[in-house]
Amino acid sequence: MKLLRYGEPGKELPALLDKDGGIRDLSEFIDDVSGPALSPESIARLKALDPASLPLVQDSPRIGACVGQVGKFICIGLNYADHAAETGADIPKEPIIFNKWTSAIVGPNDNVEIPRNSTKTDWEVELGVVIGKGGRYIDEANAMDHVVGYCVINDVSEREFQIERGGTWDKGKGCDTFGPTGPWLVTKDEIADPHQLNLWLEVDGKRYQNGNTRTMIFQIPKLVSYLSQFMSLQPGDVISTGTPPGVGLGIKPEPVFLRAGQRMRLGIEGLGEQEQLTVDA
Repeated sequence: MKLLRYGEPGKELPALLDKDGGIRDLSEFIDDVSGPALSPESIARLKALDPASLPLVQDSPRIGACVGQVGKFICIGLNYADHAAETGADIPKEPIIFNKWTSAIVGPNDNVEIPRNSTKTDWEVELGVVIGKGGRYIDEANAMDHVVGYCVINDVSEREFQIERGGTWDKGKGCDTFGPTGPWLVTKDEIADPHQLNLWLEVDGKRYQNGNTRTMIFQIPKLVSYLSQFMSLQPGDVISTGTPPGVGLGIKPEPVFLRAGQRMRLGIEGLGEQEQLTVDA
């Protein structure tokens, strides 16, 4: 099942995508694609619905972030062996954790703003993991029971803010619009192996990132279990699991960064695509 949210910012409505690509409204059954609506019991009820019986949304509305009312937007740094190598970093011994502020979250095709005084805004296609069942001190063996599904995330980053302006990374990760999420929350039953997914990103038609989730250093069960040792995980929390090589910072001989007026396209196998225009803040 592919869940999504449509409508103007702050007024998004819940929906699912039918087999023909139509948007079917779910407002009669859930208030939002968030929190309690993502529990195993709620997902089972939604899956039992006949999509053809649901109202078909007309025209082509704006698609919002696929998860609403996100409590925590947790990110994992340097989690692809080939990405760590391109940045010259050592392979982490434990997952590197940082946060994106929830005010960074936007729809998959909304504009991305280049912050004022930024000269090093960069791109990162990432696999998002969405929590459906909360918990603390989760065993790795049971960790996938807590995952409801997956989505595409662009972990937009300002490298000077992140690296050169004093700790911590969060400074360059959580700027407004730096978290395009979606288009869909794809339930985990539709993805046979989340550690065998191709993911890619292009800027102005040039492909920079072309990786696969199999090169993750710490896989999803490890990440869910690990994070739950330091915080409770709650339904609707989003974990962005790291990026493959090809970020602007790693390009040789000189890094390449975004400027206003460019277009990013990115996607993950089975999870859909995003497209953003960069604009000045």
